[in-house]
Amino acid sequence: MPLKNIKFDVQKFLADIGDGRTILRLRKKEIIYTQGAKCDALFYIQKGKIKLTVVSKAGKEATIAILGPADFFGEGCLAAQPIRMSFATAVTDCELMRIDNKAMTSALHRENTLSDMFVAYLLGKNIRYEADLVDQLFNSSEKRLARILLLLARFGTEGKQEKVIPRISQETLAEMVGTTRSRVSFFMNRFRKLGFIKYNGQLEIHSSLLNVVLHDSPDGA
Repeated sequence: MPLKNIKFDVQKFLADIGDGRTILRLRKKEIIYTQGAKCDALFYIQKGKIKLTVVSKAGKEATIAILGPADFFGEGCLAAQPIRMSFATAVTDCELMRIDNKAMTSALHRENTLSDMFVAYLLGKNIRYEADLVDQLFNSSEKRLARILLLLARFGTEGKQEKVIPRISQETLAEMVGTTRSRVSFFMNRFRKLGFIKYNGQLEIHSSLLNVVLHDSPDGA
């Protein structure tokens, strides 16, 4: 959800170092933080994409989100969350703003514009997670995959839509959809044959993929 400037220059705050803010530049597959690490800062994505994953005690891994430019993550520190509940890893080369807990708390108390926009962002994120849960409970795996691909391309958001996105492994997509890699492969081939997507090193998403989400299909979960 992009943040817009009113009086307080939010974008400047989220781009300039100082006051507990540092710029991090990471390469693809580089780990930002690990599950169980100390939770003392949040991050704002300026460029690139990151994924959040959780690992069970038995070693099973699940991808819970893939985030892109103008997204925050790690904000649990603001609610006194002591440790990270997930891994954060760069999906592409990234540029992030790391904001210390104290610096963000102070800015939120001091700047009403930043506070209002951050609350709006968190509410939007919560709505997204609720929609994810409904999607997982009631929609077919084909629809869930189509919705995830559209979200990755940022269709339906205020920001710039990304028709071409970095190619993501089918294993990761299967984790997000809650199905098998073979089912994801089957649906990706179907989407490609119908002209909804193209992939050759990168993944190109067409708005016509919305047809899968908006209309019933004979596929089961």
